[in-house]
Amino acid sequence: MALDGAFLSRLKQEIESVAIGARVDKIAQPTREELVLHLRWRGDGAKLLISAGAGAARVHFTTSSPENPKSPPMFCMLLRKHLSAAKLLAVRQVGLDRILLLDFETRNELGDVITETLAVEIMGRHSNIILVGPENRIVDSIKRIDLEMSSVRQVLPGMSYALPPAQGKLNLLEAAPEEVTERVLAGRDLELSKALMEALQGVSPLLCREMARLAIGGLERTVSELSNHHIKGLRSTVENVIHILKTGESTPVMLTEGNGRPKDYCFMPIAQYGETLLVKEYDSCSALLDAFYTERDLSERMRQRSGDLLKLLANTSDRIARKLSAQRQELVECAQRENLKIKGDLLSANLYSLQKGDKLARIVNFYEEGAPEVDIELDIMLTPAQNAQRYYALYRKADTAERKLGGLILQGEEELRYIDSVFDALTRAKTEAELDAIRRELQGGGYVRRQTKGGKGKQKEEKLEPLRYRSSDGFLILTGRNNVQNDRLTLKDSHSRDIWLHTQRIPGSHTVIVTEGKEVPKSTIEQACIIAAYNSKARESAKVPVDFALVKHVKKPNGAKPGMVIYDNYETVIVDPDAELVASLAVR
Repeated sequence: MALDGAFLSRLKQEIESVAIGARVDKIAQPTREELVLHLRWRGDGAKLLISAGAGAARVHFTTSSPENPKSPPMFCMLLRKHLSAAKLLAVRQVGLDRILLLDFETRNELGDVITETLAVEIMGRHSNIILVGPENRIVDSIKRIDLEMSSVRQVLPGMSYALPPAQGKLNLLEAAPEEVTERVLAGRDLELSKALMEALQGVSPLLCREMARLAIGGLERTVSELSNHHIKGLRSTVENVIHILKTGESTPVMLTEGNGRPKDYCFMPIAQYGETLLVKEYDSCSALLDAFYTERDLSERMRQRSGDLLKLLANTSDRIARKLSAQRQELVECAQRENLKIKGDLLSANLYSLQKGDKLARIVNFYEEGAPEVDIELDIMLTPAQNAQRYYALYRKADTAERKLGGLILQGEEELRYIDSVFDALTRAKTEAELDAIRRELQGGGYVRRQTKGGKGKQKEEKLEPLRYRSSDGFLILTGRNNVQNDRLTLKDSHSRDIWLHTQRIPGSHTVIVTEGKEVPKSTIEQACIIAAYNSKARESAKVPVDFALVKHVKKPNGAKPGMVIYDNYETVIVDPDAELVASLAVR
């Protein structure tokens, strides 16, 4: 869902209530279309996230800490020059349109106090973040729009800032309920929800459908089908929505699917989906948007940054799979090697009846009951004895190949499992440091060429700690982020009486319960199993089998790939991955 003007008005109220008078402490630009302003005021502070992404344009307070690029983009450097230490004077919204104007008091290069405005335009793929200086001149924008991109409205440095053309719709913060009702009744004969969309400014389809449902109390009706009772209900519904927008006396809700995946959101309760979607309430609109977009944006950011590794792993997996298929086919053919030896024996026993140049030898097969005749193909360039030796050579080659193919197939299957485990770790990576660690792991295995930086020496590696959790019983639970860390966690850092956990025959992270010599209750083991299942390829599955054993029963075979171990004396627990539980147990 795109953030609408009505929801934006609630966000405006939240920002005004706490951040007026705050100063800009830091400015970061984690991605090409996203800013984070660190605001400070007496005794407190917050991070204001502003995004101009086509599918995630928004502005709200955030508790997350997006990873910044090593070199800040030019627009970020420009904002640091103009807005560092600037004071937030006002937050303005253009009607109920999806435009928020943040006015800052700052000083120019001469030391004079001036006001500069950060215009946040939330308009789908046309979203933008524009810095407007004195005299309403554009300083720059996160997206420059020239004449070739738009003939209607250009956004370039030095131009005057102009608002997008108005659409002539009613503003719920200014219009009376009766005026809204009259506009709907005088409009086109559409379904009520669509008629509301045509009449009102800054309202989403979700909100309009909910307003129509509250007004009618049943299935959609066109405007001409509305009775006096329906019209009265519409007026009452509009009045209630206006009251919510003006006072903020409502609870923001997120609509989620059964697996917890966010689907939609609104600043007021939504009941149109019945039991199809779950409704989760939040204390503020910022907290709702932070939860809704953080995980999705993180996944998209990591997907972009790990694209080369994902492609490499996919190609490597395909290559290994094709090689295994060919080896298995060859192994099937090797199973017929005894026929080659029999043909050699039969030719050797009948050399007297064969001549050089024969293409086919019809010989009695005394190895089979009834001694049937068989046809054996011959090479016309070889003598009968040489043809017999050729079949013996083919037999020996097949016999040797069968012995070697078994080991090669086992190696290939192990390598395929390893690549699958790296792929799983890569899809769960959340930081640049985790991506770098996986890249180094692949470099160590020879899958990625090492990059040499002449004259700069060896690049310092960022220390990466395991994921840390604390069970409800107080036990520390550690989870590896990649295969190299899995080995270190299980085989070096853990004690023999600690408990090791891993999903059964499913790629995932090693998980260890640090026992400190204490007896571990079943509740902690179950929570650790849920953590292990969540940090695996089975994160989106149900009824996931998780094995657990003492660390002393876990061994690494000689020459095994990173993260590959064998274990015995284990037990198995079936659990359902639970994102909320895992998040609640995480040690920040």
